[in-house]
Amino acid sequence: MGAADAVPGVSGGTIAFMTGIYEELIFSLKQCGVSAVKMLFQKGVKPTWQHINGGFLLALFSGIIMSILTLSRVVLYLLDNHPILLWSFFFGLILAAVWSLVRHIDKWEVGVIATFLVGTGTAFFITTISPTTIETSPLIVFLSGMIAICAMILPGISGSFILLLLGMYAPMLTAVKELQLLTLCLFAGGCVAGLLSFSHVLSWMFKHYKTMTLALLGGFMLGSLNKVWPWKQTIESVIDRHGKEIPLVQNNVLPHTFETLYSQPAYMWYAIILMILGMVMVIALENIGHKPTAH
Repeated sequence: MGAADAVPGVSGGTIAFMTGIYEELIFSLKQCGVSAVKMLFQKGVKPTWQHINGGFLLALFSGIIMSILTLSRVVLYLLDNHPILLWSFFFGLILAAVWSLVRHIDKWEVGVIATFLVGTGTAFFITTISPTTIETSPLIVFLSGMIAICAMILPGISGSFILLLLGMYAPMLTAVKELQLLTLCLFAGGCVAGLLSFSHVLSWMFKHYKTMTLALLGGFMLGSLNKVWPWKQTIESVIDRHGKEIPLVQNNVLPHTFETLYSQPAYMWYAIILMILGMVMVIALENIGHKPTAH
């Protein structure tokens, strides 16, 4: 999840759903509220730890943090140097994840189909928005954490891409690399606030409208494929303070068109192989992961 969240366009929530831990994650986060604080003072550490499913959350967030500090560097290197191959892998991974999710929907009624289409359209629209530039301040960093973390736990909505839209992707990446503790603490505070509030909403949706929620999340993932299509034509870009070109507006193009535009190989067959590899990985992860369980 940490490696996925480092890439603008890929959601850690997608990985959570693929591996069968999504509903347990939402339920566990929901438990970390006022009731947990009361239990801590009334009954002590051990009952509270069990109440919030502490072992699960500790293992999960330790892995995410470790990945962001280590594996995300590899992913970002590949994003800079082999973008077509990396996007191809993620495209196959998300495409199979859509199938993995929607097959849990038993009956496709009109309302379910409409919800799926709304999710698809919403995610597609988000991927077409041009990034903005805002002044970095403690309040902006905190609010960015709140907004991005909500996106990170939604399959198909990339928290990194939301940060990119807010103009906060580069500042937060720099804060991680340079260990700017104040900035990271403010961002983490926003993430905690966002998680504790949004997890209640998602938990309620799963409890009362599970089929609709699955349809909406499946639509989010399908719509997000617009962002991870491997071959793109850059329409508008900016140069950052390190002299690196950052694409702002891009159009999806076919491999042949990409080769014509940039006189570069499209690596189409390698891309197809990596798409298939991504799909196979989803199937394998789902087979070894636990099936989602309702709480």
